[in-house]
Amino acid sequence: MKERFDHIVVGGGSSGCVAAARLVSAGARVLLLEAGYSHRHPLLDMPPGIFKMINGSKFMRYHKTLPQPHLDGRQHDIPQANVLGGGSSVNAQVYMRGRPADYDEWDVMLRGENDDPGWSWKNVLPHFRSMEGNNRLLNDLHNSEGPLLVSDPGHIDDLSRWFVQAVQAMGEPYNSDFNGPSQRGVGFYQFMNRSGKRSSAAHAFIAPLQKDPRLEVRLHARVQRINIENARAVGVTYRDEKNQERTVFADGEVILAAGSLVTPQLLMLSGIGPAAQVRRHGIQCLVDLPGVGENLIDHPEVPIVSIANGRYGYYKQGDGWRMLRNGLQFKLFGTGPILSAGVEAGAFVNPMDRTAEPTIQAFCVPIVYLDRDTLDLLPNTYGLTVTTVVVKPKSRGFVRIASANPADMPLVSPNLLSDPADARMMIESQRFFLRAFQTSPLKERIREIRIPDPADLSDEAIIKHCKRFVKTNYHPSGTCRMGSSRDPMAVLDARLRVRGIEALRVCDLSAMPNINAGNTNAPAMMIGSRCADFVSGHVTKAPSPQPLAQ
Repeated sequence: MKERFDHIVVGGGSSGCVAAARLVSAGARVLLLEAGYSHRHPLLDMPPGIFKMINGSKFMRYHKTLPQPHLDGRQHDIPQANVLGGGSSVNAQVYMRGRPADYDEWDVMLRGENDDPGWSWKNVLPHFRSMEGNNRLLNDLHNSEGPLLVSDPGHIDDLSRWFVQAVQAMGEPYNSDFNGPSQRGVGFYQFMNRSGKRSSAAHAFIAPLQKDPRLEVRLHARVQRINIENARAVGVTYRDEKNQERTVFADGEVILAAGSLVTPQLLMLSGIGPAAQVRRHGIQCLVDLPGVGENLIDHPEVPIVSIANGRYGYYKQGDGWRMLRNGLQFKLFGTGPILSAGVEAGAFVNPMDRTAEPTIQAFCVPIVYLDRDTLDLLPNTYGLTVTTVVVKPKSRGFVRIASANPADMPLVSPNLLSDPADARMMIESQRFFLRAFQTSPLKERIREIRIPDPADLSDEAIIKHCKRFVKTNYHPSGTCRMGSSRDPMAVLDARLRVRGIEALRVCDLSAMPNINAGNTNAPAMMIGSRCADFVSGHVTKAPSPQPLAQ
């Protein structure tokens, strides 16, 4: 007998978990297919576990970019989650929505379409608020009762505090809420965790439904293609954990949530995409959509790494006693460094016009840290890393299929910093935050800045540094973007429907017309929540702020 469900969600990441859970809550029978592993692992739950995972783990899938000509042929990794909960199970847990202008921009790009639901800030805010369970904030922008637990840092290292004070000394305001009325300033991030445990999309949305017979979650399910009959998605074919090929059918819709690198690959493998590219690999082109795989946007990140003049920061490799002490403190008292996700503080600034909309986000990490392809360049000691990120990059890349074999990784070219405006902004941001290392009270704790060379801050020296170290901020987006019917590169309409195919939607970050300013995990969940509304016909309304009990 054919296995049938009301809806099939392909990809159990942040957006897929939310979409599946909300469809089940609306009464549908849903199959959630995730290619990766279970999210239940101690290191995944602990806030600092990301630093054990990011540089080599079965819970990550590493996409190696094509050689980047503008980076002198350099290749770099784009790690993507390989686990239920997706990025929310392996990220640094920063809770960030972006600014209202990001979504108002989407709204303008989509306005005037038939059946346009609206993508302005007022349309998306109810979804953010309904999901949020904040431990400090309760107002028109924040909710305290949602399933996604959002908290202040459980532990703050002194280096993070000194960084925040140094940037204030440079004239930037203190910001107590980066998801508040304004992003500008320096302060401490909020995180998707509570009491030392990660609040991932899997924990927040899927775990409460684990006994609900209407939801079935299958792990190690590697989808091969979407099955299409008479221009309608009717199901998917996947390989299970025993590598057996299986086909399942949807009476309602198939929803793609496999991420900005794999979702366009699956569309092309299914005959939906640029006709010439699809046919080149012997695949019949069912719908010629030239925008599939184009418009790849990511936040480019470049580090500044310093060496401390004391035992400041969390740990160095091999400091077993300190790690043991931290573990005992957490076990016995529920306090200490294990409550920290590592990235405690940050800033949003515009180094070229201090009073204008921020163009740069900074992450303060009290560890000497680089990615795995450059990690051996640093000494094994204590220090501080600050990464600078262009929040609204102009550079665009692409995703292609390597072959008709679904097991082959897609070809990815992010083109980070290829646009001169992005490069200019990154140069100025590096200069700006290098000054923070030389400003009290931080400068008294820094022995030396290791990279870049503070003795040569010419444009030529800084851009050489950027070309050597620029990498993903883990936010690939935009490869199946929404757009108006006037946009020939739009893959989706305003309700996330794939053009030319019925009963097929995309609800992950690939749907973004442009990237938001800041971390993308919460926006991914918002898109999944809106997708569930579109499928079920429900309209999410924000809960009204309630006064806290006296």
